[in-house]
Amino acid sequence: MTTTMEARETRHESKTKLLEAALKVIRAKGYTATRVEDVCEAAGLTKGSFFHHFESKEALALAASDYWIEGTGALFAAAPYHQPADPVERLLAYVDFRKALLMGELPEFTCLSGTMVQEVYDTHPALREACNRSISGHAATLVPDIEEAMRLRGIKVDWTAESLALYTQATVQGAFVLAKAQHGAAIAGQCIDHLRRYLELLFKQPHSQEALPQ
Repeated sequence: MTTTMEARETRHESKTKLLEAALKVIRAKGYTATRVEDVCEAAGLTKGSFFHHFESKEALALAASDYWIEGTGALFAAAPYHQPADPVERLLAYVDFRKALLMGELPEFTCLSGTMVQEVYDTHPALREACNRSISGHAATLVPDIEEAMRLRGIKVDWTAESLALYTQATVQGAFVLAKAQHGAAIAGQCIDHLRRYLELLFKQPHSQEALPQ
């Protein structure tokens, strides 16, 4: 019994190592350029161990996407931007938190889902959907705060809380693309600063709602 339990724990540990390695390698090299050998080397495991857990690179990427969703979901759920009482302040604190995450090398702060979907959107439908589930699912966590902010500010317009939540992610993902193009986080920070100013214009400054850009 003890031997069997230890074997299961070892298998679980090796699978986790492969998933962690996949996050690192795919964000650094992209999905297409990533080889099974690269993931095994980063994990310090053999190909035999890899194929014990995953039947293919795509199967690994799908599992890595779920692992990414789980990990980032926990990170954002515990983040301090939920603390302000005012929903607008929560949204602005969320943006500040996203900027604060721009640390380290590019693969350390860019998004697994955003990286993969640019390559696989037309060739790997299952991966495309996994990436969409990650990005759109995260955007959905902002919708309640946006809806509350709209209600408290008396904002009645023809755009929706869902569309604004997705716009925040379009900005963040685009910021990551520019960071890669310029090989540095500075431009990403500037883009996120613009997102913050945009949200302030939407919710904090007096304006005619009908005149706002859609």
